[in-house]
Amino acid sequence: MRTAKTLAEKIIGEHTGNGSASSGEIVIVKVDYVFSHDASGPLLISNLDKFPSGSTISNEEKRRTIFFIDHAVPAPTKELANDQNIVRNYAINNGLVLSDAGNGICHQVMAEDYASPGNLIVGTDSHTCTAGGLCSFATGMGATDISVAMKLRKTWLRVPESIKIDVGGELGRGVFAKDLILKVLSILGTDGALYKSLEFCGSAIDDMDVYGRLTLTNMAVECGAKTGLVQSDSRTRKYLEENRRGEGWRELFPDESAGYETEISLDATELEPEVALPSSPDNVRPVSEIKDVKVNEVFIGSCTNTRIEDMRVVARILNGRQKAKGLKLIVTPSSRKVYLKCIEEGIVELLLSSGAIVTPPGCGVCFGALGGIPADGDVIFSSSNRNFPGRTGNPKAQTYLGSPATAAATAINGYVSDPREFL
Repeated sequence: MRTAKTLAEKIIGEHTGNGSASSGEIVIVKVDYVFSHDASGPLLISNLDKFPSGSTISNEEKRRTIFFIDHAVPAPTKELANDQNIVRNYAINNGLVLSDAGNGICHQVMAEDYASPGNLIVGTDSHTCTAGGLCSFATGMGATDISVAMKLRKTWLRVPESIKIDVGGELGRGVFAKDLILKVLSILGTDGALYKSLEFCGSAIDDMDVYGRLTLTNMAVECGAKTGLVQSDSRTRKYLEENRRGEGWRELFPDESAGYETEISLDATELEPEVALPSSPDNVRPVSEIKDVKVNEVFIGSCTNTRIEDMRVVARILNGRQKAKGLKLIVTPSSRKVYLKCIEEGIVELLLSSGAIVTPPGCGVCFGALGGIPADGDVIFSSSNRNFPGRTGNPKAQTYLGSPATAAATAINGYVSDPREFL
């Protein structure tokens, strides 16, 4: 058994009975946080109701069990409203944490209020891995597995092999974390990291704020990864302190001689804004190679982007400018905290003045279950994480993916555009 450990091996090892874990092993682990949401919560709750009546959890564990209403906010149909009531009532009646409609997307709120370095987090959503940007081992599972984790406060895992993504240099003007992870996707493909841990490191990552790191780990699953991780450092501590959770910080990093299955080296300085073309997030091209693609709708939102830092960049680009005539521009802040900050800084007023529609915090267009569903033949440019056919609610529409900056530039011109034109 190797003594030098990757981040995945370290964190999982801390949650096993013997304090150790190596890639390839199957282990039983304690979980720190378990969550679900309105899209999968009703199925999970039906599983929970099958447990013996004497199967209860402690008050401390209840504070670490969270139900979110975030996917369809506010509920657009009576069926979804009924599903949300199932989730809402179960959480309230059982003394669990309820993050109600309008509070924000589960992954953003987990980062703001819960996840800390060294945590092990499971949730009924594939983008649970977002919390890896705070050095939590976080992964999505199905409703049955999560119902067991909620009741027993443990789950089983196969310890993943790790892929090291070493990013040197620095990101240039108009280039962001979203462009970097799209570049990684173009290298690995959607199945190039199946059940692996993507561990991001290097000078460009050291210089990246947590909001960018969360974008990287959010889209690790688009490569098929089990999770994505960034080591915990002074930037992690700063983020936690800004969210009044500084006591949860600790330094956590992989051992110098840790064993990786594969290593990929990139120079951030060479990157330009990247765009994923329909209909896969790994169908990536530099924006300079995309010509004359007319866009009908721009969506700036999702758990991948629209943290306050993203919104500030969008505001810089849109300031004093109007969206293209006939184009729909929909902006959805990722949480209530972000929304309030946007109001405080005048960003909401600026967005509205530019012709944007600003919606309540939630998944919005990304999930295709609320307003903003495209018409047949429409082309959407989105800052979200997936562009498979039908993802936004209409399989006869096409979706391009890019950073919020590229989305804002596209909204102004009405066709896929380079944000460096405006920055």
